[in-house]
Amino acid sequence: MKLSDFKYPIPRNLIAKHPASPRDHARLLVVNRADESLEDRHFYDIVDYVNKGDTFAVNDTKVFQARLFGKKEKTNAKIEVFLLRQLQEEENIWDVIVDPARKVRIGNKIYFDDGNLSCEVIDNTTSRGRTVRFNYNGDFFKVIDRIGLTPLPYYIKREPTPKDKEAYQTVFANHIGAVAAPTAGIHFTKKLVSKIEKKGVKFAPVLLHIGLGTFRAVEVEDLTKHKMDSEYYEVTQEASNIVNKSIDGRKKVFVVGTSACRALESSVTTEGYLKPSKGWTDKFIFPPYDFKIADHLITNFHMPESTLMMLVSAFAGHDLMMKAYKHAIKKGYRFYSYGDAMLIL
Repeated sequence: MKLSDFKYPIPRNLIAKHPASPRDHARLLVVNRADESLEDRHFYDIVDYVNKGDTFAVNDTKVFQARLFGKKEKTNAKIEVFLLRQLQEEENIWDVIVDPARKVRIGNKIYFDDGNLSCEVIDNTTSRGRTVRFNYNGDFFKVIDRIGLTPLPYYIKREPTPKDKEAYQTVFANHIGAVAAPTAGIHFTKKLVSKIEKKGVKFAPVLLHIGLGTFRAVEVEDLTKHKMDSEYYEVTQEASNIVNKSIDGRKKVFVVGTSACRALESSVTTEGYLKPSKGWTDKFIFPPYDFKIADHLITNFHMPESTLMMLVSAFAGHDLMMKAYKHAIKKGYRFYSYGDAMLIL
């Protein structure tokens, strides 16, 4: 398949700017691969599709307040520093994106929080990318949680508010390190999780720290030539045991989101079981692909020509996925990170 196979027209008014309230009242398009049927439901109806012994694999990464605004030394020019990932903890060295990049050079210092926090540029990585060293001795994540802004995706055409700090986070969030939320998990509430667990279903948390690469455009028509950004993942022994118990019992594994799916598919034995592992993955899933773990996939509606859409297409089948997207547009479903969801059976 080629990049152009994943184009579709999206009306701007369908791009969600805020999540559903309550979260589990988002709409849910149930896509059945067996008979290619489509059914319009609500997310809280997901309890109707689970049975005792099933497993929900969820990404428990936590989004941090990655957008910092500071002032350049001497000139006091306003500079945005978007934190991507920490490269070295002891010296607090980070991979970042700066804006405006033309004003930020090696050796420059940028001050934040009335001078209580500063960083020095120590290297250039890309046209807008820099490596910086932060000068702060206390709990760094605590200070950026106070002064930073929520890293909403660029297609949400508004400034983040204090409400986004909680809204752009899942109830499973536990390990800080993502600059984008695993948005399929946003639809869950603690009440809904409890209902699902009461049916004898287990939740298996896995980890994949989502980076900005999730929004990076694919620039090659030949998908085999696209290279994914590496992201840190971790699958524990406990999560492996929960998932493998469902596999052995011939029960279903529901995978919540494309990031959780990539973590699972990066940690599979030759026999088709989940194994504990951790490290960096650049796994790119596009059609055709033989999924080893996922029986069902819960996912949002994704951007045209995105790697996320390609993964969903590999799971649902391209023609059925395009049919589902056309149906969702016709029915006025809300798209992207704060939008509605699909359950692919």
